[in-house]
Amino acid sequence: MLTVTTKSDLRQALQKIRLSDEKIGLVPTMGNLHEGHLRLVRAALAERQYTVATIFVNPLQFGKNEDLKNYPRSLESDKSLLEETGCDLLFAPDNSEMYGSAGSIKTSTIVPSLAQNHCGKTRPKHFEGVATVVTKLFNLILPHHAYFGLKDFQQYRIIEQLIADLDFTIQLHGLPIVREDSGLALSSRNSNLSSKQRLIAPALFQQLQQTAKLIQQGNQEFRKVEKDAKHSLKAKGMMPDYFNICDARSLELASHNDKELVILAAAFLGDVRLIDNVTLKI
Repeated sequence: MLTVTTKSDLRQALQKIRLSDEKIGLVPTMGNLHEGHLRLVRAALAERQYTVATIFVNPLQFGKNEDLKNYPRSLESDKSLLEETGCDLLFAPDNSEMYGSAGSIKTSTIVPSLAQNHCGKTRPKHFEGVATVVTKLFNLILPHHAYFGLKDFQQYRIIEQLIADLDFTIQLHGLPIVREDSGLALSSRNSNLSSKQRLIAPALFQQLQQTAKLIQQGNQEFRKVEKDAKHSLKAKGMMPDYFNICDARSLELASHNDKELVILAAAFLGDVRLIDNVTLKI
């Protein structure tokens, strides 16, 4: 596996690949890799693409009181995992390489209305930061395919809209959530959970499943169901950030006319913020 840390080396390496007419698959990450990330890499490799992974903890998507400094970083072990999986190239820039010596840029990508609620409501500027770094990576790498996990369902929909609106010729792939045996969605932040918190954390997915079952049984009092779900999470030791039953395309709060739904949820366990979702049809 080739590892590069500068944009110039990245472009030089990929120019040779493009001249050979190979398809390029991109897997953007913030590192501290787990099986969910590696499945994205394997999916690109299975399509016989030249597979590029990126590791960059993007400061633009962290708020002032969020965990940028404490975000888990494990570059050397991440490199080993990617090499074992068969990844072709790793791009691992630092902040100055991505955003200049001042560590910031004056241009950002404004995200659509999809970003205004849910994580976007409680984390202002988060999705603007995500969209900006993803746009930069798309322009630098010019991939034919890009792979994202569906645990970040709102993020996936925003990137899907970004690709359509900005005319990127990229095929987007959303892969299912990878879970522990307990049902807890794999996340880089799970490593910050204490042993006691790990026993509580699966309650988020369990509540999502119970809520989906209620809806499929005919309960369409969505706002009351959301309220009851948040009370249930509090009783189990979690602090809900949001628990929203939405139309799966618009991400607006669902009405009785919506048939394809996603239940989006985020909750805190101590300082660790967990997100998860389930999709369903009624």
